[in-house]
Amino acid sequence: MTSEGVRTHELHGTDGAFTVYVLDDVPGPNPPAAAVFGDVSDDCLVRVHSRCLYGEIFASNDCDCREQLHKSLELIREEGAGVLIYLDQEGRGAGLGVKARGYEVSQLLGLDTYESYAHLNVAADSRTYEHAARLLSVLQLERVRLLTNNPAKVAALEAEGIVVKREELVVDHPGEHTVRYLQAKERHGHAILPAGTFA
Repeated sequence: MTSEGVRTHELHGTDGAFTVYVLDDVPGPNPPAAAVFGDVSDDCLVRVHSRCLYGEIFASNDCDCREQLHKSLELIREEGAGVLIYLDQEGRGAGLGVKARGYEVSQLLGLDTYESYAHLNVAADSRTYEHAARLLSVLQLERVRLLTNNPAKVAALEAEGIVVKREELVVDHPGEHTVRYLQAKERHGHAILPAGTFA
């Protein structure tokens, strides 16, 4: 039995079945969802991931989103249990239209995407994480090992009452365009990894 407003069912992947939880009382066509692998308990691995059409579907190398997603799933599968929370927060929460305008400005003016958002008078990052915290609560998880290098994401979940231990998420062999994006993320507060990459 799940909480009110939550739908749950199984899906079958190449590594076996996993369970999906969807918050269907959240407005919009693409509500927050969690994929749960194995028997999860406190201190399991968790990745909170925001949608990225360009990276995940178009296989763009201008960001590290696809690599983050695949690496997180790999680490969760290696451990045998964990949670991937997927949020419809394209363009760091600004939406695909703003993201496209940001890319256009970036390429016209030689700016990074954070600078282009400022040029457009758009917040650099407007993502929120209360729905991620709610999904963790549904799963009865109070303490998690969060796969991220974004201190703001850690702080946001902690503000929702989740005890967070940050686990570094290293992108393997980033290409030239990905490195430029990672350098922009570094300038805007993301943690620096020993390998010189950050996510």
